[in-house]
This record gives sequence, C-alpha cells and structure tokens, in this order.
Amino acid sequence: MKKTPVRRRLSDLPVTSPVSAVHSAVEQFPRCLQDVEAWMSASCLRLNPSKTVVLWLGSRHIIDKLDVNEVQVLSSTVKVGSSARDLGVVVDSRLTMSDHVASVCRSAYYYLRQIRPTVQSLTVDAAKTLVQACIARRLDYCNAVLHGITDNQLQRLQSVQNAAARLVTRTGRCEHITRSVLRELHWLPVRRRVEFKMAALVFKTLNGLAPPYLVDDCNLVSDDIRRLRSAVSFACALPRTRTRLGDRSFAVAGPRCLELFAG
Repeated sequence: MKKTPVRRRLSDLPVTSPVSAVHSAVEQFPRCLQDVEAWMSASCLRLNPSKTVVLWLGSRHIIDKLDVNEVQVLSSTVKVGSSARDLGVVVDSRLTMSDHVASVCRSAYYYLRQIRPTVQSLTVDAAKTLVQACIARRLDYCNAVLHGITDNQLQRLQSVQNAAARLVTRTGRCEHITRSVLRELHWLPVRRRVEFKMAALVFKTLNGLAPPYLVDDCNLVSDDIRRLRSAVSFACALPRTRTRLGDRSFAVAGPRCLELFAG
C-alpha cells in the first residue's frame, strides 16, 4: 500500500500514513507534537509553532488525492506547504528538488557577480581558490540528494559550474566550456560530483565510517543468506524497487555509483 509521510521539521521524524488513513493520522499528529514539546521543555528547549512546516511527500497522483490543507500544531493552525528548508536543503513535496536547484543557482550566480570585479586583479590560482570556496561548496553541499533528478535540473547546475570556469580561465561568455577545460581545473562535472559523493558515502559505510542509519542500507552480498557468484567481488545487495523514487534511494543508487568508480 502506498504511503504518504508528513514531514515535521522540528523533530525530523516523518509520520507515515496511507492515503485512506490521512485524517486519522492528522488527528494523532497534535498528540505527537505534545510529546515532542514535553521532551523539549524537559531539555530547556522551546517548540515554536510559527516556524513549524508541515509537508506532504509523495508522487503527484497521491498528493492530488489529499484534501487536508491545514494541520493543528499545538495552539496554532499551520497550512500544508509545498516545500520546506531543512539544514539548507529545500525539499519539495514531490521530491523533484527543483526548488533546491533554483536556490543553489540563485545563490551561486549572486556570488559570481560579486566575485567578477575582484578576479581581474588575482592570479589564476587565487581566483580558482576563491571560486571553489564560494561556488563549488554550494554545488557540493548535500548534493547526494540530487541523484536521479532530471537532466534539465542537472544542466542548470552545470551552467553554474561553466560560468565559474569561464571566470577562472578568463574565457568569453560565448565560448563553450568543454570537459578538457574542467579537467585542467581538476573539476568533475556536476553529474559526476553527485555520483562521486554517493560512491564515497557507500565506501565509508562499508568500512564502518558512516552513521548507523546509512550502514543499515548497505549490505554486502556475502553477508546475505544467498550465496551468489558476485559474493567474491564484495558487491552490495540491491533491494527491489518499483518506482523512480525507489531507484533514487541510497540503498539502490549508492552501490550503483560505487560500481561506476570501482570499475
């Protein structure tokens, strides 16, 4: 049965419910927040309903079936939003990450405009360091969540990197940035940066360097009950998925990215 979770930014714990039981889940939601408020009060913290964001997560045809537009949060009524910012990542209700990509591009282009007058008086190495500090870190921050997004969204981020490369190499706006230019700067393209981040997380997971919630998603085939030929290659066991969102999950996409770089 398909389920649609409600995301609570305060506790970062999703409340999951099937579409048919949404109303009962919404009725239980205030009681859950009361428990959270009691725990926060005991820890000398305060729960602020005015900064609470409630968000439905699911596919478009599931969200269209929902008729709940408001949720009671303690003494306040909060409207269900279409996106929420969590630790700097903008999550939209359909997990397309389009709002996050727009936010990254907007911030990156702003800093590119601020840096442009300064770059002319810097050496290439200094300009490269400045651009990496202001632009590359924004492209790399939490970029593992961008795996599996549409090519159009990835191209928007690639355009930001191309603009940064033009600024460092003093290339004209009309000149095309090829992979050889990025290779000279030792910059991976945006798609490869995302895949490398996923592969690095899986490598850390398999070597006991990742948090437990990631370790649970990666199991070697040799650890499985079934003994397969691929057990000798230390390949990860991939769970079966039926949706594109399932293919984007860390348990599925992570091991596949590791195979790209390990091969």
